[in-house]
Amino acid sequence: MVQENGVPVGMKHYPVEFKADAVALYRSRPGATIKSVAADLEVNTETLRNWIRTADGPRPGAHSAPLSAAQAGGGDVQTGLTAAR
Repeated sequence: MVQENGVPVGMKHYPVEFKADAVALYRSRPGATIKSVAADLEVNTETLRNWIRTADGPRPGAHSAPLSAAQAGGGDVQTGLTAAR
């Protein structure tokens, strides 16, 4: 795909307010599917799904970045290895 200014051609940019309104609309329709709301708004289904995930924040148990040895509780092990060397 050809790019202009580092953005793939054909990608649409939606205002933050539109994204928030789309998520609110989906949540306000108890029986609605992401597919049906996306069709109503004329956005890609995966695009709306991503907006909903972003609005929900990080999921419990999801790994966003590897833990350092100190964060994982392995700081004492690392200190011991350094001292042994």
